[in-house]
Amino acid sequence: MSDSVETPSKNLVARLNFIEWRLFWEGHLNRSDVENQFGISTPQASVDLKHYREATDGNIKYDATRKQFIASKNMKPHFLKASANRVLLQLRAFVSGTLNRDTLWFSEIPPVDIAPELVRDVRNDVLRKVLKAIRTRKSLSVRYQSLSNSRWRDIAPHAIAFDGHRWHTRAYCCERLEFRDFVLTRIERTGKFKSVSFDVNHDLEWIRKIKLKLCPHPGLTEEQSEAIQRDFGMRNRVRELQVRLSLAYYFIKRMNLDLTDLEPARAQIKLTNFSEVEEAIKSAKTESKRLVLAQR
Repeated sequence: MSDSVETPSKNLVARLNFIEWRLFWEGHLNRSDVENQFGISTPQASVDLKHYREATDGNIKYDATRKQFIASKNMKPHFLKASANRVLLQLRAFVSGTLNRDTLWFSEIPPVDIAPELVRDVRNDVLRKVLKAIRTRKSLSVRYQSLSNSRWRDIAPHAIAFDGHRWHTRAYCCERLEFRDFVLTRIERTGKFKSVSFDVNHDLEWIRKIKLKLCPHPGLTEEQSEAIQRDFGMRNRVRELQVRLSLAYYFIKRMNLDLTDLEPARAQIKLTNFSEVEEAIKSAKTESKRLVLAQR
């Protein structure tokens, strides 16, 4: 941006982001697009487009034949933090019904669909109570349905986490005197809040993180391996992911990294430090339990 261009206001920044979004992802826009999106006048939209042209120095030009503003071939985002992943997540949320059409900046939604998802609906009252327990550092009585039985338990939530399929609350279990995961959709009913003494810093599985070192499955052909490296964004045949120990277990299960008998083409990737991760989880559990008992 040149020294002569003033720093834009918050409202103007939103409009400039919209202009740049349309130019970057669709390659063109009309003055009326800005007017309709933000409910502003034609003169104001013209001023905004002029401001954008001055600020970006060559990102935009007007096509008199098409009567549209067109993105230049060498366009570089100036205001927008362009993210393909963000756009795709928005399209996914739109298809699944969690985002409204007016929240998307596409002039026309491209043909898009997603494979069926087994959505697990968390009840509003359950999440409200869990969030309150986290804020107030109190325990909450819950009627919890495990795979073996349904009974009342006192838990003290301190965080929430998504494992790729389900939402959990990470909580101190007042009965077992240890930190565990409780699936939010398995909470049938909630009861009273109670005072409880526990130290979040003793939940070492939540606090500690580890790097998962992924590589192409060794049974793949070289051509297959190259495809997998591209799919997973590997560099030098390795992709490292930092993850909390409490979530590493779910990632490993979800990606079938604990199964050694899968066909290479089905497995696709391998966790090279599987034993290290297992030992780290085991060690954290043991040390965490010791810290909890020592405090009592």
